[in-house]
Amino acid sequence: MGLQSAQDKAQAGVFYSLDSHDSSGRARMQILDRDWKVCSQNVKAGSVASTSTELNFGAVKLSETCPAKDQAEPSVAGGTMPNFHGKSVKAARAALDSGTSITVDDASSADRMILIESNWQVCSQQPAAGAKVMGQPVELTAVKYGETCP
Repeated sequence: MGLQSAQDKAQAGVFYSLDSHDSSGRARMQILDRDWKVCSQNVKAGSVASTSTELNFGAVKLSETCPAKDQAEPSVAGGTMPNFHGKSVKAARAALDSGTSITVDDASSADRMILIESNWQVCSQQPAAGAKVMGQPVELTAVKYGETCP
């Protein structure tokens, strides 16, 4: 079902607290809900819920295929650098402390500017995955989704 239609139907029922997230793990915002479709939801269809229950939809763009299960965004767990390879630059940035210095370069030879970080996937990172996170600067290289890392 389309995200906007799902939200309208939920609000016509008992749900007043609605949220949505990017099922692909790219950390994109669902700004125009009509451009997204629902892949998952946190409350099983047909279950009994109260008006205070939050309903969260996992969604992808209409042209995309739903993942088999929601893809989690990376997170710094236990002070260890996650593996950002294949994750969006936006998700990588969100996983790090807001004070972290991050440099992102185009991994292709085109030397393009990276403007919409959720449209770019990480190819390499420094420090490497598994390294201790101690406030050091992070360097990423990336290409647009659909392109191959060199």
